[in-house]
Amino acid sequence: RHYSSPQKFTTRFMSRALLLRASRYSLAAPSLRPLSSLSSDFSISNNLCDAHCHHRRHYSSTLRRQEADLSKDTRTYSGVELPLTTDLKIFKPEEVPNGPYPVFRVLNEDGTYRSSTVGPSHVPPNLLTPPEQEEAFRLMTRLQQMDSIFLNAQRQGRISFYMSSTGEEATHIGSSLPMTLDDCILAQYRETGVLMHRGFTLQQFADQCFSNSSDLGKGRQMPVHYGSKALNFHTISSPLTTQLPQAVGASYFQKLSALRSGSSTSPSVTCVYFGDGAASEGDFHAALNFAATLETPTLFICRNNGFAISTPTDDQYRGDGIVSRAKGYGMYSIRVDGNDLLAVAAATAEAKRVAIEESRPVLIETMSYRVGHHSTSDDSTRYRPAAEIKRWREEDDPVERYRLWVEGEGGLGEERVQEIRDEEKINVLKALSSAEAKAPPSLDSMFEDVYKEKTAGLQRQERELMEHIKKYPERYGSGGGH
Repeated sequence: RHYSSPQKFTTRFMSRALLLRASRYSLAAPSLRPLSSLSSDFSISNNLCDAHCHHRRHYSSTLRRQEADLSKDTRTYSGVELPLTTDLKIFKPEEVPNGPYPVFRVLNEDGTYRSSTVGPSHVPPNLLTPPEQEEAFRLMTRLQQMDSIFLNAQRQGRISFYMSSTGEEATHIGSSLPMTLDDCILAQYRETGVLMHRGFTLQQFADQCFSNSSDLGKGRQMPVHYGSKALNFHTISSPLTTQLPQAVGASYFQKLSALRSGSSTSPSVTCVYFGDGAASEGDFHAALNFAATLETPTLFICRNNGFAISTPTDDQYRGDGIVSRAKGYGMYSIRVDGNDLLAVAAATAEAKRVAIEESRPVLIETMSYRVGHHSTSDDSTRYRPAAEIKRWREEDDPVERYRLWVEGEGGLGEERVQEIRDEEKINVLKALSSAEAKAPPSLDSMFEDVYKEKTAGLQRQERELMEHIKKYPERYGSGGGH
């Protein structure tokens, strides 16, 4: 939905969020439609998903025969033809490529190496064994199943909001592989797989989306606004791009801590994610300038998926994407195929090495396509053709490309692939069912964590709320416990 002003959007959005929260505690609030069986709830969508997976396998075998297309040296992203390269090169600020910045790629769409001599050298060290390769596929499959089922749950009114990551799974897992828990992560709202790779469980995802008593955020955030102190993953916030200058601050702290301990460089980095639309915000420019002048070990990962909600990239900028802006700030940079897990992992690992050794920021632009809607509040077929979505889904699914590579390496047969899909589907459904059955956070938790100790004003507000609930017990269930 389009709003005439940011103020109208914010007012309407916050009012709706407050109403949703209030309705959790009021007996007078409209109840959600009860659902008798989880297995029947999702039978239609899951059958479609299974059929789609079968179609992808069939289509991929067709792709294997299209050798002429796979040998092309260019790829079209958002209507712009860009050169492809197997040369893993982090561009220095003083370097300018001949023409547009090339897109680093390791795998073709059919899972084969673009270069039999260079390709194998770019396999991440934590993807060398069959169990490691299977685990990366499992994580991407888990993300796909969670997106499909949680999106359906929102359509049924069981959660208020959801955002899927369809088409960008390889960017999530690939960029996570070189990271450790010592590396600080600040995300936008479409990097669920990054947090999943770090150890956030399906149950934790489900609890957050239902804002129940087990939600780490105590029900104070919209769904998909995850965060975990234990996993060094800052809580996501709705305002666009605020995480970029915050990431520079976190990274500057890493640098100062290293200097105080007698080291010339920090052993870890701060990695911040954002979309192509966020790169049009003022905070983007301020953050990159701060990072460059303070020389912080920061990785800026821009997911260029073609759209800022409904605004295509050709209505956002006229330059060579986002990566070309790095030179103006004196930053290192690289552009990579966001649907190629091996390429993303290799590029991120090299960028992390440069950031640590040089104590300098690096801008990474991942080229991809947002197959899903922007969110459950969006219908993307109103501003882009359904045939375009279908083509990307069928011809360049990042999960299928990775699966084909693992298959070529001697792992993940078709039977095992189906087992993993079935297992993850069941696991998601179990987490959803468990989260839905839990009570919401207690009302008194609303007044915690604002300050270290409750101020007199907060104590007064809490007292007034409890007195109000006590006065109208018929409207508020048990009288303030939940």
